[in-house]
Amino acid sequence: MRRGAIIMERPNVKWNDVAGLEGAKEALKEAVILPIKFPHLFTGKRTPWRGILLFGPPGTGKSYLAKAVATEANNSTFFSIHSSHLVSKWLGESEKLVKNLFQLARENKPSIIFIDEIDSLCSSRSENESEAARRIKTEFLVQMQGVGVDNDGILVLGATNIPWVLDSAIRRRFEKRIYIPLPEAHARAAMFRLHLGTTQNSLTEADFRELGQRTDGYSGADISIIVRDALMQPVRKVQSATHFKRVQGPSRADPDAVVDDLLTPCSPGDPGAIEMTWVDVPGDKLLEPIVSMTDMLRSLSSTKPTVNEHDLLKLKKFSEDFGQEG
Repeated sequence: MRRGAIIMERPNVKWNDVAGLEGAKEALKEAVILPIKFPHLFTGKRTPWRGILLFGPPGTGKSYLAKAVATEANNSTFFSIHSSHLVSKWLGESEKLVKNLFQLARENKPSIIFIDEIDSLCSSRSENESEAARRIKTEFLVQMQGVGVDNDGILVLGATNIPWVLDSAIRRRFEKRIYIPLPEAHARAAMFRLHLGTTQNSLTEADFRELGQRTDGYSGADISIIVRDALMQPVRKVQSATHFKRVQGPSRADPDAVVDDLLTPCSPGDPGAIEMTWVDVPGDKLLEPIVSMTDMLRSLSSTKPTVNEHDLLKLKKFSEDFGQEG
């Protein structure tokens, strides 16, 4: 359901769909899943966290992790909002949106409010800050504090790539701050596997391990781009081939039946090579080459990591000062 800028959904992302980030998953289970499953554990002085900030380099799966939280907290309502949607050009409209968001969350408890790129909504107060931005921030603080209303059963999850710009009052509202780092080698290998999915390929376990080692400094989003490009390599081979040969393979009409009149790209010197281009191949007779390690390495060589060293150092510094490791 979508009410203007506010999207209300029940996502379907399992913990296992998120590669790596074990520390972050454990912290989120403790903060979100346990209080919903065993409310009696969190009475008296032992109260669940009300605000959790996920911070880390871009493309590390912060939004994805938030969806996994909502799925695993199976009876929670998940409100997803991008901070830019909360900023309205109409006077007073933005505060109303923030108020509505929390009101909706209270009506549909237990609920999780996920605000992506919260930094653009709640950055530090500065001299040249607009009156509207100041009012949004104030309203946000009031709602998170829950003065005069019942905020039990409401969790606010914020995500940011630049946590150091957050207003200190807002930062304090996010009592738990979890660093979502770049993936480690084993998680990167798992991501290559995950993104390839059921596509036919000739990669071995050792290949996946090697890809994991070779992509130090790459984010999950970077790896998904490498794999998408590698998945296109067989298509490019079909497009550029000058010769094809007849091979056996599964029939397009019935995958269980094997036919021997399929055509696959080959080099001109191959036995049985027929000079033709993809234009001459009947639609149901093409057997495309499978994705190989060579395809992966070619795509890797042309895809550079998007996260720079300078930002990583600032994130690590923020984590040391204010956060905990994911």
